[in-house]
Order: sequence, then C-alpha cells, then structure tokens
Amino acid sequence: MVPPLWIFATLAAAAVQTVRFSLQRQLKGVGLSTGGSTFSRFLFGAPLAALAMVVLLTTTGQGVALPGARFWAFGIAGGLAQIAATFCTVALFSERSFAVGIAFTKTETVQVAIFSTLVFGDRIPLPGYVAIVIGVAGVILLSRPPRRPGEAKATVFNRATFLGLIAGALFGVAAIGYRGATLEIASPDPLIRAAVALACVTAFQTLAMGMWLAWREPGELGRVLTAWRATALVGLTGVLGSFGWFVAFTLENAAYVRSLGQIELMFSYLVSTLIFRERSHPREIAGMIVLALSIVMIVWVTT
Repeated sequence: MVPPLWIFATLAAAAVQTVRFSLQRQLKGVGLSTGGSTFSRFLFGAPLAALAMVVLLTTTGQGVALPGARFWAFGIAGGLAQIAATFCTVALFSERSFAVGIAFTKTETVQVAIFSTLVFGDRIPLPGYVAIVIGVAGVILLSRPPRRPGEAKATVFNRATFLGLIAGALFGVAAIGYRGATLEIASPDPLIRAAVALACVTAFQTLAMGMWLAWREPGELGRVLTAWRATALVGLTGVLGSFGWFVAFTLENAAYVRSLGQIELMFSYLVSTLIFRERSHPREIAGMIVLALSIVMIVWVTT
C-alpha cells in the first residue's frame, strides 16, 4: 500500500525546513539582523512561488477564480503569524543550540490542541490531556539551560522559554490559517490550490516585511540584497518547504500534518550534531525525548 501524498509532502517539507533554518541561523554571520534574516526567507521565495503558480496553471490549462475575503482572512492571519514565529525562532538560535531551539517550537502541537478546544470547542479525551502534561514536562526540561560554574541556579522562566513557546503558538496559528486558505481555492487539484495559496501569501509577507524593515531598520533591505548569495538559498529552501506544507494542508487536517512534521526534531538534532558540532546537555536530550513522547501520544489519540 502506497502512503498518501500528504505524508510524502510533510516529510519533504520537514527535511527542507531543517535545511532552511540551518542556513538562516548562519545569516547572523553575514551581518544581518533578525528582521533581515527573516525577510530573506520571503524576498527570494515570493518570485519562485509566483513562477511555480504560473507554470502549474499554464501546463495544466486550469483557471482559478480570484480568492475571496475568507481566503485573505485565513492567508493574512497565517502569514503574519509565520513572520512573527520566524522572528522568534531566529532570535532563539542566539539563546540555545540549534536542535533545542527547533524543539522549543514543537510545543506547537500541544498548543494547537488547546486552541482547538478554546476556539472550536473540540473535545480532547483524557489521554490527550495526559499527552499535553507530558509535553509541558518536556518543555520545562528543555527550558533550563546548563548551569555554568559560578552561576546562580538556573530558572525555568528565561528568554529561551518565552521565545520558544511564543514561536510554537504562532506556528500553530499559521498552520490553521494556511489550511483554511487552501480550502478556499476553487480547484480540485491539490497542487494548484497549494501553489495559488503559497504565491498569494508569500507576496503579502514580502510586502508586509519590506515595509516593516524600511520603517524600523533603515538600510537592512540593502544588506539583505548585498548578501544575496546566502539569502537566496534561504528563499529557495523556504519556498520549497512551504510548498510541501501547503500541499499537505490541502489534503489532510492541519493537526495530523503538524504532528507528522515533528520528525523535524530528528533532522535538526542530526544537523546540530553533524554540522554545527554542538553537544546537547543530557537534560536537553531527556527533554526532547519526553516532548517526542508527547507528540507520539497526540498522534495516537487523534488517529
């Protein structure tokens, strides 16, 4: 039996997104701010997304009606949430190791379960709540940085905890927004729906972030363009990963997609160990294992 397309799309998106985050992490070394690093992901990705949409529409001969107000409501909400989440994630890389930074954002799955209850009234069975508690325990383990000689006792409440939890919540909002946006595209072809939604959302994100940087960080736009050899790769991997997520969102519930996407934890740990030569503290490894257990339980409960 061949696995459904959404599984392949999700696995590919998680792998490419790991590469993108590793590239984005290194942009600090070329003199870009957190805002500039985030913007590079959209600036070079938007033209590629638009090109993919045009190629798909042309080769298939399909036409698509202009998206309506519901599409833009979902798309803009998801786009803004993703921008803010990426800001938090890039800033988090300065706080902790690469693998742990990515692991913090994976609290998204737990937070989506809570949001679903509060916003949509979805009922969560007892095992689901147990999984949420286990996930919180994993976050607590991850949020305590290793204690250095001479330092005071570390506290759970630190900058890394805040950034990671906020990033996870915002990525959850983005997933829900993108799922809603793709469902508003009037086409039976999931690739067409994904391409149109991605092109529209990425164009909006590029415009919004460009205006923000011009206002808040004069000169940063020029630095992003100057460092195009590094930033263009971020844009390329960003749009490829996003296309995978959008395809998966058109075919399956966002909760299932993001749950499977937690395999990115394993990818990021390999990058952290093999490429960045970073060593994880035993407590951090334990935290990732506990968080992974929570993710597995949530997948079990929801399938």
